[in-house]
Amino acid sequence: MANALLGIINLVIIACSFVIFPKIDVSIAKKEVNGGTKAIYITAYSASDSARFNELVNLVDRTELNAVVIDIKDYTGRVFIRTPLTESKKIGSFKPMVKDFDKLIKKLKEKNIYVIARIAVFQDPYLAEKLPYLAAKDRSGNIWHDFKGLSWVDTSNREVWEYNLEIAKAAADMGFDEVNFDYVRFPSDGNIRQIVFGFESQGITKNDVMKSFFEFIHNGLQYKTVKTSVDLFGMTLWRDDGLGIGQRLQNADGKFDYIYPMVYPSHYPDNFEGYSNPAEYPYEIVYNSLDKGKRFMSGGMTKIMPWVQDFDLGAEYDARKVRLQIQAAYDAGSDGWLLWNASNRYTAEALQPQ
Repeated sequence: MANALLGIINLVIIACSFVIFPKIDVSIAKKEVNGGTKAIYITAYSASDSARFNELVNLVDRTELNAVVIDIKDYTGRVFIRTPLTESKKIGSFKPMVKDFDKLIKKLKEKNIYVIARIAVFQDPYLAEKLPYLAAKDRSGNIWHDFKGLSWVDTSNREVWEYNLEIAKAAADMGFDEVNFDYVRFPSDGNIRQIVFGFESQGITKNDVMKSFFEFIHNGLQYKTVKTSVDLFGMTLWRDDGLGIGQRLQNADGKFDYIYPMVYPSHYPDNFEGYSNPAEYPYEIVYNSLDKGKRFMSGGMTKIMPWVQDFDLGAEYDARKVRLQIQAAYDAGSDGWLLWNASNRYTAEALQPQ
């Protein structure tokens, strides 16, 4: 059973070995080389809506933005690009949201826009329900769910790692400039104490597991013409204990080209570092977080660029608050930044014109 998923991968790859795939340009977009990444997040749903997508591309064209982060596997576990495994009858996770991803990538590259593929890794309700033996389980042996009712896969399971690596490799082969890994952690909400992991009885920690996963991804993609990045909680810049979810900044250092900490001011607790409502202090929270994190980094090739908030939570985030975060990122030594809005509604007034 432990090798069942890998066996399926091999069989399907063999079956598809005679398919001729078109040659895709995998060169790195020049915009990113000229400076740090300045990106917006785009869901597969927005990418599938031509009018909405064109609106977002136009925003990049007319402002300082130079990159987009597009879902190829989101929090539902559905995968929006084809791989042999995602199209197999046993998995069947492929969902054709975007009719022609090759055409979409080509369009972005023609506009000199850096294209990042985002993969939500361990929060994967689809895979957990489809193949329960890969799911995180509670003490009764049932599939565990978080407070949102979502199930997760077993973060330590190598078959899960292989599955996500296969998707990342497919993204690289399609011509994405970078593959971004999100939800690279153990669950952080829900009745976590009820989850049972086999490695815990072996003296292995969550930090150990996540460090091994980072190394696995690094080794699996090192010969691909693609850059890599990982999203970490903003609190990893302040603490190195793993936060109970396995995330340590120094464990990701050197394993990815970029680390993107999510330093959304609204996500810090009230009275954090003396700020009664951190959301009201966008500059201070972002700057101090990035500055603190420097002590965990080796000073090597891995760069830190933050996800910053462009959504109302804890405070109204107008153009001034969004821009203060961007300025804080520069002042703290970051080359770039990424804007997050789950609905892809961005504050154009906060961005400098092209």
